[in-house]
Amino acid sequence: MKEIAVLIPCYNEALTIEKVVTDFKRYLPQAEIYVYDNNSTDGTAEIARNAGAIVRNVYQQGKGNVIRYMFREIEADCYLMIDGDNTYPAEEAERVIAPILDGRADMVTGDRLTSTYFLENKRAFHNTGNKLVRRLINTIWKKDLKDIMSGYRAFSKSFVKLFPVMSSGFEIETEMTVHALDKRLNIVEVPVCYKDRPEGSESKLRTFSDGFKA
Repeated sequence: MKEIAVLIPCYNEALTIEKVVTDFKRYLPQAEIYVYDNNSTDGTAEIARNAGAIVRNVYQQGKGNVIRYMFREIEADCYLMIDGDNTYPAEEAERVIAPILDGRADMVTGDRLTSTYFLENKRAFHNTGNKLVRRLINTIWKKDLKDIMSGYRAFSKSFVKLFPVMSSGFEIETEMTVHALDKRLNIVEVPVCYKDRPEGSESKLRTFSDGFKA
């Protein structure tokens, strides 16, 4: 059986991380669930550990920095990356990892934009930034990718071990897409549902500064 690792980079997700871990343990019982905590001050790490996740700490702030440690330290045949904010449904996980497991893709992107993203996402500038970056990348590489910035992704082992993580923050998703295009790797997009963050949970994405980096 192929080894599957679910990667959850986290910063202050105490409101949602228990549900995220338990949901993915339910829908991917064969997978190891890893939560890498990035200096949370709200008890995220303890909650994740109690929910059954393997918890490790990364002290260098930023999502890209966390992903760098995850890719370096975790060994698996298939990697599924999600956010800890309960915006990506676990019931979609099997469909997202399938192209990796059957060898059709090096990277799978969960495409939110052809599904519920524009209904659920209340942050208009995030939508605008995604559209601008998508248009630029598709023009340069003559592609028709639907969702450049999705945080719901699956990767092959070769992608993970050869990907030189340069980004420190939320521009990491754009870097992943550009790397795959530049190296002519196989990208598959799978439409997935998207849920907005629950009330009381705040996005860590800084619309303008992270948008300009991307």
